[in-house]
Amino acid sequence: MPDTVRRPASRRPESRQRASRRATLGGIPAWVAAVAVVGALLIVVPIVSLATRVDWAHFGSLITSESSLAALALSLRTSVASTALCVILGVPLALVLARTSFPGKRILRALILLPLVLPPVVGGIALLAAFGRRGLLGAPLEVLGVTIAFSTVAVVLAQTFVALPFLVLSLEAALRAAGSRYEAVASTLGASPSTVFRRVTLPLVLPGLVTGAVLAFARALGEFGATLTFAGSLEGVTRTLPLEIYLQRETDPEAAVALALVLVLVAVIVMVATYGRREIR
Repeated sequence: MPDTVRRPASRRPESRQRASRRATLGGIPAWVAAVAVVGALLIVVPIVSLATRVDWAHFGSLITSESSLAALALSLRTSVASTALCVILGVPLALVLARTSFPGKRILRALILLPLVLPPVVGGIALLAAFGRRGLLGAPLEVLGVTIAFSTVAVVLAQTFVALPFLVLSLEAALRAAGSRYEAVASTLGASPSTVFRRVTLPLVLPGLVTGAVLAFARALGEFGATLTFAGSLEGVTRTLPLEIYLQRETDPEAAVALALVLVLVAVIVMVATYGRREIR
């Protein structure tokens, strides 16, 4: 009898170790964690490698040239403007897609999300077809003396075109997850649709809206193909930081690497500030 009592006691440390390992892995198989590590390294290693290629001794002078500062300032201004435009247009779009039902809704959603998979250059050509001097809308605007293509406005439109789906997708998911029961209660209490939207819907999905806005800003900040095709590369007017990096790569590779790192750091700061705050909450 004493022996049978001692044996389970001797096995307890081993079972505790196994339970500890399972808790550490969150209950997922070890091979899944290993593949996840490989996936993380696929993203992290190139970024770290970029930092190792920077000429740190001359980093300040490489990123503070007149053209580089102008490109960075233009990128930040246009990205903020396009993000604001994405919020203004994307919130109603996401609300319509999440709360209404009508014929052709699936087609509309597919068209709105199309820039997610569309090559940016194709997006730029499509914008030219719409807003170019001979475009569907650009020609009438040209008669009125309004030129959009190859201007700063064109940069904002190109960035909005590629970034808007990120906000719509994120916010629509948040709206569907939140449901509509609180909005229904507010309506039965006599609140108008606008009051329900302002006082109930927006506060309810604010985290999803913030996430979508951050993703839209990051996408706009890194936009290259559509901007180059639709807006060109005019210093101080349409030459954003990605375009400046591309040009510097041909003439000054060290400056291109330094500016690329700046773009990465700005994007990382924005993402960490947003997602880090959400993790703390």
